Amino acid sequence: MRRPFRWDKMYLYWGITAFCVIAAAILFYMALRFLPFLGSALSTLLGILSPFIWGMVICYLLAPFMRLVERKLFTPLAHKLYKKSKRSDGSHFARAMSVLLSELVLLAILTALVFLIIPQIYSSLQTIVASSSMYIDTASRWLQQLLEDFPEIEHYASQLLGEVNTSLMNWIQQTVLPELGSLISNVTSGVYYVLLGIYNLVIGIIVSVYVLSNLEQFGASAKRILYSVFSVEMSKKIMEGLDFTDRTFMGFINGKLLDSAIIGLICYIVCAILQMPYALLVSVIVGVTNVIPFFGPFIGAIPSSLIILLVDPIKCLIFVIFVILLQQLDGNVIGPKILGNSVGINGFWVMFSIIVGAGFFGFWGMLLGVPVFVVIYAAINGCVTRKLKRSDLPWEIADYKDIDYIDPVSYQPVKKDREDQA
Repeated sequence: MRRPFRWDKMYLYWGITAFCVIAAAILFYMALRFLPFLGSALSTLLGILSPFIWGMVICYLLAPFMRLVERKLFTPLAHKLYKKSKRSDGSHFARAMSVLLSELVLLAILTALVFLIIPQIYSSLQTIVASSSMYIDTASRWLQQLLEDFPEIEHYASQLLGEVNTSLMNWIQQTVLPELGSLISNVTSGVYYVLLGIYNLVIGIIVSVYVLSNLEQFGASAKRILYSVFSVEMSKKIMEGLDFTDRTFMGFINGKLLDSAIIGLICYIVCAILQMPYALLVSVIVGVTNVIPFFGPFIGAIPSSLIILLVDPIKCLIFVIFVILLQQLDGNVIGPKILGNSVGINGFWVMFSIIVGAGFFGFWGMLLGVPVFVVIYAAINGCVTRKLKRSDLPWEIADYKDIDYIDPVSYQPVKKDREDQA
């Protein structure tokens, strides 16, 4: 007699595992095979959606300002204007005026950049390149006068400056000037990209107007979809995570942009008063690099100091002292007032996130590495806390300081001093 066939769970388990492994290997091979096609398709898709991406970015950056002016300015004004009206409470008027003012502020900033700041920066760069040899000669003579009392040091310094001068001039003549000439000669070919950028910006502004005008409706639609896909408990957790992410990014990015704008403006005013050379260019460098946490002040101070050093070494020394005082003001007064506790991690993790972000994504990684790491850090910390609470274990970090182990019976920390006394 044949024995009846019986399912063995072990065989079934290993069969499903083998199937999943083989399927994953095939999918991985197909992904590698079609990776160039997928990359090209993704690039095309991003190109098509770029106006909408720009619109979402603009909306995200303008939303806090729009809500502020709507709450503080236009809503009280609407209540006064529509006090006797029975058809409307003035909320549409308040929202429309808030969106209009926000977009006008954005356009004013863009206009200032295009017609005022960028041409002056370009002119300053041209002047620096054209006068670089004269600046280097001036710096060399100043250094030689400074080292007249030290002939041996003067000899080596003069030799070093001569080598630097020769190398720099060769670099300018062989690399910088041809690149500038090529850039100028290829202006016509770059018109397409300029027009494309203008098109994306214009469509992005239009998209941002629609989104800002209907923020609550878009938010309600997203919540509706979320609750239809996930359970109530899971939806609540997802919304809490998204809210934390939004607050982290919004607080950090907008705060950092405002902080950098203030630092750049202060730098320009002081440099103009002190009659520093290339005040606008130097202030823009200091302001833009200040966006980068921790390393930003050092990154901006180095090229700015070198630019001023080529013109006037004494003013370079004054500028270095001023930048140190400015960064102290920013780090202890302006920055904490604006950013508050939006980061909430110690300096080690800030440095870690900036270095890792820069390694993978360059400048944008340096800028966004900190808020991204804060979100990841908070998610991991939340999972660890929930796991410890479910196990009835201490979950505060302070509970694990100066302890040897957790007692397996009482689940209470055993400190080292208790063990020493025993």
